[in-house]
Amino acid sequence: MLQEAEKIRITAARNLSSVQKTKFGQYFTPLSIAAFMASLFDNRRCDTIRLLDAGAGVGSLSAAFLGRCVSGDLNCHKVEVDAFEIDTELHPYLSKTLEQYNKHIDLVVRIIGKDFITTAVEWLTGNLFQDYESKTYSHAILNPPYKKIRSNSRYRLMLRRAGIETVNLYPAFVALVLSLLEKNGELVAIIPRSFCNGSYYRPFRQHILARAAIRRLHLFHSRNKAFKDDDVLQENIIIKLERGGNQEEVIVSTSTDDQFDDLDIFKIPFDQIVFPDDRESFIHVPTSPEKDTIEISGEYKYSLKNLGLSVSTGPVVDFRVKEHLCKMPEHGTAPLLYPTHFRNGKVVWPLTDTKKPNAIRVNNSTQKWLYPTGYYCIVRRFTSKEEKRRIVASVVEPQNFKDALLLGFENHLNIIHCNKQGLSPELAYGLAAYLNSELVDKCFRRFSGNTQVNATDLRLLRFPGREVLIRLGKWVLSTGEVMSPRVDEQLMGLAL
Repeated sequence: MLQEAEKIRITAARNLSSVQKTKFGQYFTPLSIAAFMASLFDNRRCDTIRLLDAGAGVGSLSAAFLGRCVSGDLNCHKVEVDAFEIDTELHPYLSKTLEQYNKHIDLVVRIIGKDFITTAVEWLTGNLFQDYESKTYSHAILNPPYKKIRSNSRYRLMLRRAGIETVNLYPAFVALVLSLLEKNGELVAIIPRSFCNGSYYRPFRQHILARAAIRRLHLFHSRNKAFKDDDVLQENIIIKLERGGNQEEVIVSTSTDDQFDDLDIFKIPFDQIVFPDDRESFIHVPTSPEKDTIEISGEYKYSLKNLGLSVSTGPVVDFRVKEHLCKMPEHGTAPLLYPTHFRNGKVVWPLTDTKKPNAIRVNNSTQKWLYPTGYYCIVRRFTSKEEKRRIVASVVEPQNFKDALLLGFENHLNIIHCNKQGLSPELAYGLAAYLNSELVDKCFRRFSGNTQVNATDLRLLRFPGREVLIRLGKWVLSTGEVMSPRVDEQLMGLAL
């Protein structure tokens, strides 16, 4: 039956236009992932299972869950499924997928074509005129839509009524589903890993941590394999939550891709998943049971603030200052730096082979966005998927700009500075080398699956002391190896 469900999924994916998929944020779950997700539910005695599949698509996830019920692997007498799917074009596929289980178990399926967010909020806030009777569920399985929610949209206002603040549909679905679970109800979802860090998703992280225990986290090493049929490059994670459960150790597993041939499973104490003193509630996903060096070494205990430094996002948003931008530098302008100006850890400016401007006019409107010329450690906010490291750091040197007194940094850059002033050359290079190290890359990957590196992420990183960074910077200045594999070896020697 699961093979038949997979055929239906492939047929539906081919028949639906990309416009239709984008409209609803649809990415259908492959059979291998659906089966793995269904396998994560505990087999506990339950007379009637009430399963919620929010954003059911063609029913692959419900089918995998029902497959366990048919085999007797989930112990129950009856199963009730509420499958929400707003796209009515998928209903024939959804019905065909689920109806094949009717003759094998006592099954009641309700396909609901209503907007899940609207319906769930009505259930949770007690709307007397709702179309469907509200209920709680014992189990939930979902691959929610991935689509941003505007701050002034109907969804944002509606979700606030239910006490949920988020910027994307997928955390909205997870938060609502969690609220509809009964005590000790289980939720298994495949969602983008982007919720694990970043300030935008902090309310969502705190929402789930206050209401559920994390039981399982699964990470795919390959970014583009989970939904390869839909060309999805977003890094995904599978998470299992228990509503109102007591938080214990978390089972973490990894695999290269959706075939799970190299599945690795281990347990991690919860205080290594969410650090007790972390106000941001970042969720770390280790790729091995061993702590990384930064965590276990007492030498790496300083934040940028402890070092007397700050990090800021580049203040120049080019589309807002178009009239002040210049293709090439001229009298009365300051250099304007974009990510494209940084290559192999250093600045190449001006560029003739880029469509980006190289300068910004200095006047009363722009001066507040500019920094005095000096040495700065620069980290690109977005790294390409081909980059070996998640964090790519470079150094700005004043000699790159002749007699320029001010510098402009575009919004896709992070600037490490000291009270909006430059750093010493040794400190700037020491910081850049440290941030480019494999040591930092391993640490950063534990809590970030994004190609984006935010200023908040850098504030939460731990650094060695200023003296170690300066000594590292002196070594870099003498060797020119700001992005060399030898940085880790040198760093470990300095930190001992």
